[in-house]
Amino acid sequence: MQKSLVTGKIHYVGVNDRNKHRFEAMWPLPYGVSYNSYLIDDDIVALIDTVDACYFGTYLRKIKSIIGNRPIQYLIINHMEPDHSGSISLIKQQYPDIIIVGNKQTFGMIEGFYGVTGDRYQVTDGDFLALGHHTLRFYLTPMVHWPETMMTFDEADGVLFAGDGFGCFGTLDGGFLDTRINLDHYWDEMIRYYSNIVGKYGSPVQKALQKLGGLPIKTICSTHGPVWTENIPRVIDIYDKLSRYEAEEGVVIAYGSMYGNTEQMAEAIASELSAQGIKNIVMHNVTKSHPSFILKDIFKYKGLIIGSPTYSNQLFPEVEALLSKILLREVKNRFFGYFGSYCWAGAAVKRMGEFVEKSKFELVADPVEMKQAMREETYQQCEALAKAMADRLKKESV
Repeated sequence: MQKSLVTGKIHYVGVNDRNKHRFEAMWPLPYGVSYNSYLIDDDIVALIDTVDACYFGTYLRKIKSIIGNRPIQYLIINHMEPDHSGSISLIKQQYPDIIIVGNKQTFGMIEGFYGVTGDRYQVTDGDFLALGHHTLRFYLTPMVHWPETMMTFDEADGVLFAGDGFGCFGTLDGGFLDTRINLDHYWDEMIRYYSNIVGKYGSPVQKALQKLGGLPIKTICSTHGPVWTENIPRVIDIYDKLSRYEAEEGVVIAYGSMYGNTEQMAEAIASELSAQGIKNIVMHNVTKSHPSFILKDIFKYKGLIIGSPTYSNQLFPEVEALLSKILLREVKNRFFGYFGSYCWAGAAVKRMGEFVEKSKFELVADPVEMKQAMREETYQQCEALAKAMADRLKKESV
């Protein structure tokens, strides 16, 4: 029981997924992912969120190891994505008298996904549920990052059950409290999680942070990643900065190259950026780097330079896909430069010019366009682009 204890009468009953290759069938999971659920063993027993259905056997064993054959009176659903709601119908079979707690949007999704009906407690913003020692207060946080999302705050022990908020990729290996595990790889995985899963919804995240800002939060229990205690200020700061699209000084260079010529342009730009004193330079060949890692770095750094060869009178396909993902997330406040190449008819630079207009990024210099292969003039143009980016970043940091 002590191994599962979060604080007070709150227990961790989540599971780890080390088998899934891609989250949402899109995002690689080099460190796996956890599905976190929490059990409050009070006078009235409450379960907060569930887990992926394929782990239900392990999940139920954890629950019963804490409460034995006692019933669970309430199931609180903060978020309806199937990695968290997938066991609702199975829990309902085990505990047929359980009352499901959610908001109006939640219940429409429960019936739609699982056909589950029965006793329910529909909450609105600020409603509460008394369990004995614990009193749970509900805060609606729509579009963080689905329309039904809400967060539940335990007023007794200052625990925020945050749904996907403040979450990150990575299994919990042994312990789940941030004080008992090595956190090194979680920080970048938090940025990658935010940029790919939540990234589009900066404004709703800001509204949620403002709504929760006055709460005396001592523990954050997310549905993915560690339970946060000592590191709460850093975790909130990361989500605050990312949702305001703030970024560090640095440049992401993402490029496609079929035969290495466009890559030489990227190398020349990177070399000059370094000569100009820019230390944070991240280079991604789009045919090798998965978009989730490129997007993570785009959210992390202020400067972005993208290069593409012309391919069938269009952009290189992987570059075009990356630009689409950037626009989908509505990334703001970036300094931008671009370059392209062609053999007999140029189109890549023109297409990226259309992206600039849609993105509303600040263009720092004229684009560089190369025919066939590098010449001295091309090197000079690439260096000029890099110098303009470096100057703009330095001006921003003054």
